[in-house]
Amino acid sequence: MEKYSENEAMPKLANLHNWMYSNNGIEKEFGFKNFTQALGFIVQVGILAEKVNHHPELFNVYKRVVIRLSTHDAGGVTDKDFDLATAIEEL
Repeated sequence: MEKYSENEAMPKLANLHNWMYSNNGIEKEFGFKNFTQALGFIVQVGILAEKVNHHPELFNVYKRVVIRLSTHDAGGVTDKDFDLATAIEEL
């Protein structure tokens, strides 16, 4: 499994709206109208993650959700992270 450095990840991040490379992972903040919508989004992400057996770090405060993806086995960002980020963008 190939691990991407920040420089190697940048071209792939260009295809993902507002995702950023940070501390050997990629992350994005999502905003919603209220807590219920944010929680519903988290559940949808959880279902996607379980299907591909790749689980994100999820942070939620009220109507804000931050998702962080990193392949822990590889110690950084891999195609698994970009694939899941792309699937999350399609929700």
